[in-house]
Amino acid sequence: MKQNDELSKELYAVARKGGTERAFTGKYWNEHGKGMYKCAICGTELFSSDTKFDSGTGWPSFTEPANLERIELRPDDSGGMHRMEVICKTCGAHLGHVFDDGPKEKGGKRFCINSVCLELENKGEEK
Repeated sequence: MKQNDELSKELYAVARKGGTERAFTGKYWNEHGKGMYKCAICGTELFSSDTKFDSGTGWPSFTEPANLERIELRPDDSGGMHRMEVICKTCGAHLGHVFDDGPKEKGGKRFCINSVCLELENKGEEK
């Protein structure tokens, strides 16, 4: 697990201070490779590329986590809106938020995750 002094300025601001990277700027918002997205701090497997979809929001979006027991959802009323914050259960990193506007045929959830908080392992060919 990376210590706070090992994190980039951007990763620290997002994962430890609850920030958000700008839309359409993260390394994975338009990624189509296959593999497992892991927490950039502790390496916990969080999201499979099989559940990633193009939400048009500019952030990587997934219909579900790889394992619900690896994340924690917390109410977040910051910024004048009510939403659920997505936290890595292993290291406590803020990952993003979950919304109810995902694909209906896949359960209707959109896990909107900051690219900086993720590392894609076993990256394969683009679809």
